[in-house]
Amino acid sequence: MVRASILGLGSYVPDRVVTNDQIRFLNEKHEVCAEPQTDTNHEWIKARTGIEERRYVPADSGYGSSDLGLFAAKLAIEDAGLTPKDIDCIIFGTLSPDIHFPGNAVFLQSKLGIDGEEGCACYDIRQQCSGFVYGLQMADAFVRTGLYKHVLLVGAELHSHSLDFTTRGRDVMVLFGDGAGAAVIGALETDDEKEGILYTHCQADGAGAMDLYLKVFEIAKAPYVYYDANDREQNQIKYPQMNGKKVFLNAVRNMVVSVQRALKESKLTWDEIDWFVPHQANLRINEAVVQYAEIPPEKALNTIQVYGNTTAVTVPLTIDHYRKLGKVKKGDRILSTVFGAGFTWGSAIFRV
Repeated sequence: MVRASILGLGSYVPDRVVTNDQIRFLNEKHEVCAEPQTDTNHEWIKARTGIEERRYVPADSGYGSSDLGLFAAKLAIEDAGLTPKDIDCIIFGTLSPDIHFPGNAVFLQSKLGIDGEEGCACYDIRQQCSGFVYGLQMADAFVRTGLYKHVLLVGAELHSHSLDFTTRGRDVMVLFGDGAGAAVIGALETDDEKEGILYTHCQADGAGAMDLYLKVFEIAKAPYVYYDANDREQNQIKYPQMNGKKVFLNAVRNMVVSVQRALKESKLTWDEIDWFVPHQANLRINEAVVQYAEIPPEKALNTIQVYGNTTAVTVPLTIDHYRKLGKVKKGDRILSTVFGAGFTWGSAIFRV
């Protein structure tokens, strides 16, 4: 029996560390100013989010999210014992693409040196914080049906260039960081139904679409983009907007239900699962999910404290972070659950 399995993992974060004490001194180009630009502080941010620091690209780097994705992709391909030429499908999840279109997958393909008339299939998905689980479900189906042999799943985000570094935007601005994570999914011959990618389930509720959004490009209007960048009321359109309380409540509820569903449908218990890796949106959300879903706290892995919310990146980044520390080991079984804008959410159970 052919099952899909994660063959390799890789992650990347920029070298630049931005602490909670430093972030209030950054301007819209995330350059350090002499005077505070945002009314916030370490205690305020940590108490509400659990975040202590995050990573940003240099202010003048010229990087795009596909560049960050390239770093992670190369590491995942190497970890799988493959070369870029072995990849026959790319799935790229991001809410911060290099440009509006085409999507990042084709840019990554070219940067990997596997473009051309015989280039592999390239998919771009826009499930924001749920991108990794949505992409994993796609890759699982592609591999099990024999459509593709080696699928490269990449999440990459460059948030630092599109945040409102003022008191007006602080509720959203303090949450996000830059980074990338990748996995190579391929075939595994086994008769054990609990090997490889064991379970995936994805859902969405469009009623919450405007509770977390970025509206800078609105196709129903002409011109599509119009604002005075110097007018604070008009330029608000270029920054993410969030109904924080509603997002928090929906995240906790749907992540808890999703975890319970995954266990029920897979017929597994926590004795058979090594680690719980939730999306890293807010440490308080994850703590509530652990409590209400009755997850053994010692099995929950979090990295939001040091990386912030990297949306489509958080799951592979967290797994790889603890793998580098020797805590997550080859063959460990992971239950991951995610929640993002849309609203979208889902869970997956898989071995690494």
